[in-house]
Formats: sequence, structure tokens, C-alpha cells
Amino acid sequence: MCSNKTSLTYRDAGVDIDAGNRAVELMKESVKRTYTLGVVGDLGGFGGLYSLAGHSMTDPMLVSGTDGVGTKLRLAIMMDKHDTIGQDCVAMSVNDILVQGATPLFFLDYIAVGKLDPVKVADIVRGVARACEESGCALLGGETAEMAGFYDNDDYDVAGFAVGIVDRPKLITGEHIAEGDIILGLPSSGVHSNGFSLVRKIVFEHKKFSIDTRIPEFGKTLGEELLTPTRLYPKAVLPLLEKNLLKGMVHITGGGFYENIPRILPKGITAHIDVSTWPRLPVFTKLQEWGNVAWPEMYRTFNMGIGMILVVSPEQADVVKADLAKRNEAVYEIGRVVNGDGPVVLKGAEFDA
Repeated sequence: MCSNKTSLTYRDAGVDIDAGNRAVELMKESVKRTYTLGVVGDLGGFGGLYSLAGHSMTDPMLVSGTDGVGTKLRLAIMMDKHDTIGQDCVAMSVNDILVQGATPLFFLDYIAVGKLDPVKVADIVRGVARACEESGCALLGGETAEMAGFYDNDDYDVAGFAVGIVDRPKLITGEHIAEGDIILGLPSSGVHSNGFSLVRKIVFEHKKFSIDTRIPEFGKTLGEELLTPTRLYPKAVLPLLEKNLLKGMVHITGGGFYENIPRILPKGITAHIDVSTWPRLPVFTKLQEWGNVAWPEMYRTFNMGIGMILVVSPEQADVVKADLAKRNEAVYEIGRVVNGDGPVVLKGAEFDA
């Protein structure tokens, strides 16, 4: 007997294998440009292979980190601009492993989409690949999952996983930080990838701005400013690590100054930060003004213009500054380590009122 029943396919269920293959072809060259000497094999295996041969260390340790981009993704979707969000993904993990003294080795990404658009996915991965190149690590592998019915067609999520290496004697834990040490700050590129739930509430719900609203203080649209990718710090910091100049590092992410700095401080000491010692980026001034956000809340939520903190001994402070200046890296002396078990203290006109 002849059957008239429809023969369903995976594509009918919302998963297009051919689109996935096209995305791989579009991203292949940008991925290969990230390959370092440690990469073994080629794109397309079930697992990424990386050789540790050539690392002459006393006691090599792998350091790993994982993170996502968070609700900043909503802005990329609103602007239909997807070629920079990959840098945010790389930076959040690579900067985290860097603070423990690790040299980034490789990175893996995970992209989940509602409907797989090969060009869009390739744009995302190209951003990941560029950031990996700048950080000196290989984009060793990844996964793109088409999840029809779970995400709306235009929605997607991005997460990443970084692995680096450090010789155990050079592992940075902050345990040797002491009273009198100098706190230096490296500038951020903007809001980076934290606090966007508050950002979106301020600009879209409270102020009713659109993504295309031009803000004179920014010299660009609101969307362009907020989508500025998270800064990558390996190039600035790795030469300092090679010279053993740093006692501690802090990546200023969610939790701002109040939550992140104490993570590296030994018991019995704390930090005093003078917030007048670096230029405040206009985006933070306007967010505070638009949302009438209390200053402590600003410094608890955002990086406020300082994305990476370096703790150095007083004897090494000028050496570190000179090294950074020679490489055209901006740096600010923003505070000191002091005795005390209390919370981090922020000083400045905003806190004296």
C-alpha cells in the first residue's frame, strides 16, 4: 500500500546541518590564523589537541577559566552587529587566568543559537579569533548548537573557556602583598561586559533612549559606545610577568572594586583607592547621571575606567611604570595597600560629600 505520511527531517525540526557546515567553512580561515606551535592536527576533530612540549618549567601548572558575555549580547542583537562580541567572550576568560600569572595557550567557544545564520555565526567566531590572536592563544575548538524552540530565531548565547600555563614558583596568588605596596591601574576600554542589566535599565527603561541615540559626550551613538569590546590585557601584562615584577593582579569585573580587590589580599590588610587619580570615561559619568546611581553602587557594579589592577612593591613601582610607558601602555597609580581587616576604602570627592 502507498503511504501519504510526511517524512520529517531534522531541518523540519529547526536544525539545519547544511547551514552549520557553511558556517564552519566561513570561519575556517580566521580560526587557522590563531594556531600556535602547540596546536596538533587540524580543524574538524572531535577534540582539540595541544602539545605542551617546549615549555621548560620547574613545575608547570595549567590554569583554566570560563565565562560568558552576559546581557551585553542583547545590544549586539539589537544593533545586528556581531563581529566584536567574540572579543568580550575571550577577554572575560583570558584576563581572569592572566591575573594568576598564566600565559594563555588556547581557547574554546560555545555558541547557542535559535536559528543558525552562517554569516552571523562566522562574524561571532571571527571576533573570537581576532581576540585569540591578540592574546597569543589558539582557538583550539568550539561548538555551535542550533536550539530551535529554546531560543528565539535572532537570539543567541556565547560562552568561552581559556587554558593557560604557569610555572608553580611564578604563580601569582597575592600572598606576598604587604602594607605599603603600590596599586596601579590599567585603563579599560569602556563598560566591558559587566553591569549591563543596570545599563539597559538606565538607558532603555528609565531614559527611553534608542540604540541609535547619538550622545554628544561619546561622539558616537549609544549603541556604538556600549558595544565597545572588553579590553584584552595579555600584551600589556605578560612582559611584566616575565620579569617577575608583580605581586598581585585583579581583573575588575562584576562586583567592581569592592568585591574583586579583596580576593587577592592576605588577611589583615586592605586597600585604599583614590578615584581622582585616573580620568573617568564619559560613559560612566552619564550612566550615573541618567540613573541617579549612588557612587558606591557605581564602583560596586562597573570598572569605572580601570579594567586591570597591578599590585607592586614600592621599589618596583617606577620600574613597572617605565616598562609600560616604553610600550605606550597607559598606567595610573591609584592607591596603596594598608593594614586593616575592613573593606576596600574608596576616596575622592564623590565619597567626601
